[in-house]
Amino acid sequence: MLVLAVDTSTPAVTAGVVRVTDGQPHTLSQRIVVDPRLHAEVLTPNIVQCLAEAALTPQDLQAVVVGVGPGPFTGLRVGMATASAFADALGIPIHGVCSLDAIAAELPDEPDLVVVTDARRREVYWARYRHAVRYAGPEVVAPALLDVAGASGAAGSPSHLALFEVPVREVVSPSPQGLVLAALEQLASSSAPAPIVPLYLRRPDAKTLEERAAAKTVTS
Repeated sequence: MLVLAVDTSTPAVTAGVVRVTDGQPHTLSQRIVVDPRLHAEVLTPNIVQCLAEAALTPQDLQAVVVGVGPGPFTGLRVGMATASAFADALGIPIHGVCSLDAIAAELPDEPDLVVVTDARRREVYWARYRHAVRYAGPEVVAPALLDVAGASGAAGSPSHLALFEVPVREVVSPSPQGLVLAALEQLASSSAPAPIVPLYLRRPDAKTLEERAAAKTVTS
């Protein structure tokens, strides 16, 4: 099975083509650009480049996997909208996975892993895992309030992991392979995929005109 994997839940704009054979993913090509301001500009060109590097066409793809967050509103919706557009145009299934799960999926030997990514507003998204299986989170919290006691390792945003006294692992953002690893059960299922739903965990900064008018009414 040939899978397009996409994630824009972190500052990394991630795209890749992964082949799944006998339940094992193998990355054929990937592009990862770290710039939170370039999600919309580089994602589709990166997908096209990945397909060209793997000597494939879009019609060769059999499924799409996309990270659904948690992540900031603007960046996250770029990845989900792009992935959905590819799946819809090609008539292939799309599967959503928690982006933190995709990071943990590459560290299956870790007995108690905490994954932390940047939520902005001086907060972090986090989740805890036992051998890549999530048992707590995802949630958003100020770093000072995150209890990492008992964690055997930490992965995710390097600048935030530096705030905790936990051994740091090298996986900093979802990779195409991690995304597919997190979606293996869905990919193998014969059931229709569930609708993809973004994990924002809080309301976006942007407000509708109605919300702005309501806020002015309350404060006046």
